[in-house]
Amino acid sequence: MKPSLPSAGDFNQLRAFVAVAGSLNFSRAAEKLGVSSSALSQTVRGLEERVGVSLFNRTTRSVSLTEAGARLFERVQPAVEELAEALGETRQSSTHPAGIVRVHCFRAAADLYLTPILRDFSDAYPQVVLDITLDDAVVDMVAEGYDLAVRLGEVIEKDLIAVKLGPDLRQTAVASPDYLARHGTPAHPRDLVEHRCIRWRWPGHKTPYRWEFMQDGKWFEVAIDGPLISNTKDLAVQAAVDGVGIAFASQQLIAAHIAEGRLVALLENWSAPFPGYYLCYPAQRQMAPPLRAAIDTIRGGALRCTGKIQRR
Repeated sequence: MKPSLPSAGDFNQLRAFVAVAGSLNFSRAAEKLGVSSSALSQTVRGLEERVGVSLFNRTTRSVSLTEAGARLFERVQPAVEELAEALGETRQSSTHPAGIVRVHCFRAAADLYLTPILRDFSDAYPQVVLDITLDDAVVDMVAEGYDLAVRLGEVIEKDLIAVKLGPDLRQTAVASPDYLARHGTPAHPRDLVEHRCIRWRWPGHKTPYRWEFMQDGKWFEVAIDGPLISNTKDLAVQAAVDGVGIAFASQQLIAAHIAEGRLVALLENWSAPFPGYYLCYPAQRQMAPPLRAAIDTIRGGALRCTGKIQRR
C-alpha cells in the first residue's frame, strides 16, 4: 500500500518532536518554536497517540527518548530540518525575489514603459533578471515561453489578463515641408493613392499594413503605395523627415518632429484614437515573486508616465 503524503499537521507534530528530542527540554523547545510548553506537550502527545508508542520518558526533573523515540528521531530529523530550510527559503524569496522574467515588448512601448524603470527595478530586485525581447511581431507568448508582454490592445489574446498602461494612441500621416512643396498636400485619405507613401509591414506579415482612417464613426482602409517598405516605424519616420514620402505613425514618434517643424501633420480630421499599450500575462493562482515584482514595477512606472503626460 502506497503511503499517503504528509499533511501540515503531520509536519507540525514532527517538528515539535524533533525540537524536544534535540534539546530534551520542553521549555527550551517551546521557546525555540514560539509556542507555550503546554501546547508543545499536547502536540507531542498527539503524535504519540498516532504512532501508538511513547516517544519520551518524562519525570519531573528530566526528559529522555525511549528506544522508539530514538529510532524515529534518527529517521526524521534530517527530513524535518530540510523541509524547514526549504520553507524558509520560499518565504525569503517572497520578500527577496530571485529568478528570470521573460518579457516580450513592442519596440515603441519599450521607451515608454520599460526603459524608464530598469534602474529602479535593478536596484530594488538585484536577484531578478529581466530577459527582454523587443519585437513588433504578435507571438503566442505562452507557447514562446514569455512571462509578460507589452502590446497594443487590438492584438491581445482573450485568455490573457490585460492591464492598460497608458492613454489611447492615434496615428497621423506626416510629411516634410519639402515633400509637400514638391508633391502637394492630400486633402482626403483617398488622395494618398496619388502620393509616395512610406509603408510599414508587421513582422511576420508578407504584405504591408493598410493605413486606417475614420469617417462618420467608421474605420476604412487605404491601400497606399510608395518607394519604401520597412518593418520599423522609426525608419519610416526618419525617411519622411528626409523628404522620401508620407509616413503614418503614432504621436509618440512624430510629436517632436512636428513641434520643431521637420514634419507637418496631415489628414488629422480622419485620425481617430485606438486602444494603446497593455501589460499582458496569463492568469495564475500563485504568481511567482519575480513576476509580481516586474508587474508592479511596470505598472507603477506607467502611472508616473501618465501623470507626466497629463501635466504637460
